[in-house]
Amino acid sequence: MADPSEHGRWRDLDKLLLRPGNLVGPNFEPGPDLRADLQAYVKVLVVGAGGLGCELLKDLALSGFRNLHVIDMDRIEVSNLNRQFLFRLEDVGKPKAEVAAKRVMERVGGVNIIPHFCRIEDKDLDFYSDFNIIALGLDSIEARSYINAVACSFLDYDSEDNPLEETIKPMVDGGTEGFKGHARVILPGITPCFECTIWLFPPQVKFPLCTLAETPRTAAHCIEYAHLIKWGEVHSGKTFDADDPEHMQWVYSEALKRAELFGISGVTYSLTQGVVKNIIPAIASTNAIISAACALEALKIATGCSKTLSNYLTYNGLAGLHTKVTEFIKEKDCLACGPGVLIELDTLITLQKFMELLGEHPGLLLSKPSVTYRGKNLYMQAPAVLEEMTRPNLQQPLFNLMGKVPKDVIHVNGTTLTNGKKTSCLRKLRVVFKGIVDGVVDMDTAGGA
Repeated sequence: MADPSEHGRWRDLDKLLLRPGNLVGPNFEPGPDLRADLQAYVKVLVVGAGGLGCELLKDLALSGFRNLHVIDMDRIEVSNLNRQFLFRLEDVGKPKAEVAAKRVMERVGGVNIIPHFCRIEDKDLDFYSDFNIIALGLDSIEARSYINAVACSFLDYDSEDNPLEETIKPMVDGGTEGFKGHARVILPGITPCFECTIWLFPPQVKFPLCTLAETPRTAAHCIEYAHLIKWGEVHSGKTFDADDPEHMQWVYSEALKRAELFGISGVTYSLTQGVVKNIIPAIASTNAIISAACALEALKIATGCSKTLSNYLTYNGLAGLHTKVTEFIKEKDCLACGPGVLIELDTLITLQKFMELLGEHPGLLLSKPSVTYRGKNLYMQAPAVLEEMTRPNLQQPLFNLMGKVPKDVIHVNGTTLTNGKKTSCLRKLRVVFKGIVDGVVDMDTAGGA
């Protein structure tokens, strides 16, 4: 498909970027260079290449973004084809990220999309730090939480606990469930992050094992019986892989037998996938609407052509059409995006001495603390086996245990007195080491323990 002239192609975009207005962002500077900068320098990562991710890639490419990456670990299945419009029957079995990137580049001239067929956990922090905006098209709470933690890890605060603007990694998050959906803007340190509003997501449905084993009443009960009970009985020691078609087919067949035994109808292969992988029913039109909202917010963040959403949009197309924007408030003590308690230490202070200081610090007063750094247990009070494993760290300098970084965040779990009662609490600490210049110990200023 031949591209129209550059002027005609970006006519609608230029209406937003070439003239001022009353709703623009505080740093908006209209002019022809703004579109050029958007296309040349802004890098966006799309996380997920499913129903919402396909729409996001298309919308971002058509909105002037030319430097895009997409990451997804899944391969295309037949059941994806009814709503993930970038895929065709001949693509079944191929990586979603690779096919989605190829299809958008075929239709939108000038855009460059780099696919990553892997788990989001396989990429290091340097990979994520390279992007100006992260757009989420996920259907998993765990995946959202992981990306949120990554984005918040770049956040740094000044001495007055104000977030440093250059360390804020903007995220645009979308989600759909049938005829309902949401779009939100997350500016870590300014707006609520994912963990600040984790209560917005309902708990996942869990079935009692006794119901699955003794008195199944629904098709989902039969499927979960085959998945959680029967698989282990037949395949002792073999891990079930939800992305393996043969494993899924086996669960489907066993669920059918279970359903016939109890006179239950409704077990289908599609439902089996949905129950086992916790897939929420998706509708193409909902994905398109939510993606449009997310792409527009990404454009606002990148250019300042309008104030961003503040900060959570909900959509309901079940009966007519209803949208609403709610401004949620950031949790001051959020363990992901909150500033945490600032502690300045000498480079030679041991982990044991550091733990003693936690009990003396007026903002903490923690006793019997367990210390975690980037998911690694530095010292655990319990259980006994972990205490024994981490005990040798007590005599090590904390600076060494943290990889000799000049400053970073650690988490501490301990007990404190609240209204005369001992309560367990988790605290986020910003540890800064004295006498560190560009990651090197300055021996003139570094003190001892």
